[in-house]
This record gives sequence, structure tokens and C-alpha cells, in this order.
Amino acid sequence: MHFFSIKSLFFTFLDYPVSYIEFIATCSGIVAVYLAAKSNILTWPIGLINISLSFIVFWQVHLYSDVFLQIYFFAISVYGWYNWQIEKKTEIPIKKMNLKKKVYYLSFILLLTMVFGYAMSNIHLYLPIIFDKPAAYPYPDTFIAIASIFANIWLAKRFLENWMLWIMINIVSVIIYFNKGIIIIALQFFIFLLLAILGHLKWKKELFKLKKIA
Repeated sequence: MHFFSIKSLFFTFLDYPVSYIEFIATCSGIVAVYLAAKSNILTWPIGLINISLSFIVFWQVHLYSDVFLQIYFFAISVYGWYNWQIEKKTEIPIKKMNLKKKVYYLSFILLLTMVFGYAMSNIHLYLPIIFDKPAAYPYPDTFIAIASIFANIWLAKRFLENWMLWIMINIVSVIIYFNKGIIIIALQFFIFLLLAILGHLKWKKELFKLKKIA
């Protein structure tokens, strides 16, 4: 069976058939996040492997919003890899959003989720030649895509709230990936959930220290 098919068995884990592509996508994703935490430039090429394979996996399970999200991640990763090579990393101070800004952004994320979720739920009608089956979980999947874009921006700007958004994203991801039967990728996002919780606690502690010094 084809290597890039989620039905191509690599091994069985607790009666769950693990495909080659799902296993490599998961491992490369975990390694990429670990290297990012260490500020290692190899996070970008390894992350591109994860993104490319995840694109194929999500296409096969009809999570189309996640498919489009991988295209965004690919572009931003190429930029990040280039940027890290030509610029010295500048430490941006951690900061918090005020309540008004939080309400604004969350409302905007929900609005975009509803609009694009509706589009995703009908994309098989708009483009039947490309999308031959209806999108799976169009609204939760669209939330993951939209919220991930904002979470990436907040992470770059060092807003503490990025971790809370990642926590929400990872919880939704674990649920829908588990329900779609891609268990190893669901496990990957459970690990991401734990890392997001640790990231939140670490940044919160660092922010408290900065306020204490000030």
C-alpha cells in the first residue's frame, strides 16, 4: 500500500493501526516543538516535514480547514527559517492584553469561525471536483485553523494569552482527531496541550518577575 496513505500499516499500538505517515508526522511535530523551545533553528526544516505530512493526513480524513492551515504554516515556517538565519533573535518582553482587547479578538475569532465554517461545510458543493466529500467537523476544524493563526501572531508578539488560546486549540484538536480515528496525531496534540500549559505557567512566572523588578 502507498507510503502516504493513512491505511499503510507501520505497526499496531494498543490495537490501533499506526500508519507510516501518521507516525512520522507525529514524531517530527513533537521534535519541532521541542527544538522551538530550545531556540534551535532545526525546528523549521523539521517542522516543514510535519506540516507537509499533516497536510496529506488531514486531506485524507476530510479536515479541509486543517488542510488550508498547513499551507499557512508552511509559508510562515519558510519565513521563520529565513528570518532566523539573517537576524539575531531579539528578546521581546512578555505582556498581557487588556480586557477590551481580549473580548475584541475572541469575538472576531468566533465570527470568522462561523463565516468560514459555513463555507467549509459547503465546500464540496462549491468545488466538487477538488473536494469530493463533505468536510468533517467544519466548524470546530475551522476554529482550529482561525485560532491557530491568531495564536501564532500572539506568540510572536509575546502576549501571555497566546498559551490560553493554544490550550483551547489543542483541546478541540484532541477531540476531533480522536473522533476521526487518527489517534497518534490526537496523542501528539495532547502532548502539545501539556506543553502549552507548561508554557503558560513559565511565561506567567516570568511576567511576575518582570513586574516585581519594575
